[in-house]
Amino acid sequence: MTNTPALPDVSPTSLADLVDEDRVMDPGIRPLWSGMPRVTGPAYAVRCAPGDNLMMHAAIYRAEPGSVIVVDSGGTSLAVAGGNVCAVAQRRGIAGFVVDGSIRDLQEVREMGFPVFARGVFPKPGTKNYVVPSSETVVGGVRVGTGDVVVADEEGIVVVESGRAIELLDAAEQREEAEAGQSLDEWEAAHRRKIEAGLAAGGDTAGLPA
Repeated sequence: MTNTPALPDVSPTSLADLVDEDRVMDPGIRPLWSGMPRVTGPAYAVRCAPGDNLMMHAAIYRAEPGSVIVVDSGGTSLAVAGGNVCAVAQRRGIAGFVVDGSIRDLQEVREMGFPVFARGVFPKPGTKNYVVPSSETVVGGVRVGTGDVVVADEEGIVVVESGRAIELLDAAEQREEAEAGQSLDEWEAAHRRKIEAGLAAGGDTAGLPA
């Protein structure tokens, strides 16, 4: 196994400002435990047959360390993974799961500190019978290909196409650095100018009070 090169640590919020809305996942896919750390890494795309989790379980052995396994569960509530699968994935260096569906054994997952973003928890698992080859899937309304970059935390999940990932991550990092060096007074002054310009362009001549 090879290790994935480190990527800039940027917020999904900063990255979302630089991409179209169709690169931001449905907010129904969310962190399943409080205090979950940010996850950034190359996607490993998985598509499961409805009610089956074979391809998800295969992915924990096939994905490179540092990968974020991104799963289309096939539209079922049946869990695609549980505590042992998460533990093996964590031991193999997988950065986390993003699941358009459910997992189970949440207490175990929370205690081991393994990041899982999903729609919810369901105690019954699916079967392991169906092979569904895929290097691309749609999760949370976003088309995800293996090698795209996923950035996920409590603010949301953004997926950047592999060909633009470094460019956009670097740009988001620069934005964060610039904002960190700006005082609230400076931000407010620039914000007021922008709002006043927008109001004037829309025919509102009242402006804003001092």
